[in-house]
Amino acid sequence: MENKKQRAALYIRVSTAAQNLDGQETELRQYAEHRGWTVSKIYRDVISGAAKSRPALDELMIDAHKRKIDVVIVFRFDRFARSVTHLLDALETFRALGIEFVSISESVDTTTAMGKLVFTILAGVAELERSLIRERVVMGIQNARRKGRRLGRPPIKKLSCSELDQVRTDRKNGNLSLRTLAKKYGTSVWAMHQAISGAGHR
Repeated sequence: MENKKQRAALYIRVSTAAQNLDGQETELRQYAEHRGWTVSKIYRDVISGAAKSRPALDELMIDAHKRKIDVVIVFRFDRFARSVTHLLDALETFRALGIEFVSISESVDTTTAMGKLVFTILAGVAELERSLIRERVVMGIQNARRKGRRLGRPPIKKLSCSELDQVRTDRKNGNLSLRTLAKKYGTSVWAMHQAISGAGHR
């Protein structure tokens, strides 16, 4: 693919407006130029790395699915992904779409054999972690069942006729909210709605 003019997407991020995006952009532009790639678009986010949704990154992923780019270049992993799991999910998406990924600080480049190996190792570690979590969840459920514990949400309390009448009285006299009534009688907001509307007398 090196003989083809690659369309490179540069993703840069800082946490606050007080920080400067220019340093990352210069580094990424120089890297793309050195590789002979064309910078098709620069995606800039000024937002915390912990944010689940980032406008520029979301736009990059949309463009990736539209096959508008061939390679994504970032300055460092933590500039791009909020966690290892997030990073691997993105890399798996890129791989499925035939898009390469480069992080220049960590020297990870999936256009090379070594870069592909690093990605494979990371993916293997992440899958192992997911498997261990699944095993712990299954073991926890089995252990709870052996001890006779009820799993899931508790059943909704069914109100008696006298309680239904009292609910309507409380609602009329005190103008209490459905949430307040539900808490008072130990049931759900939907049960309160049914009681007031008359459905609870069925």
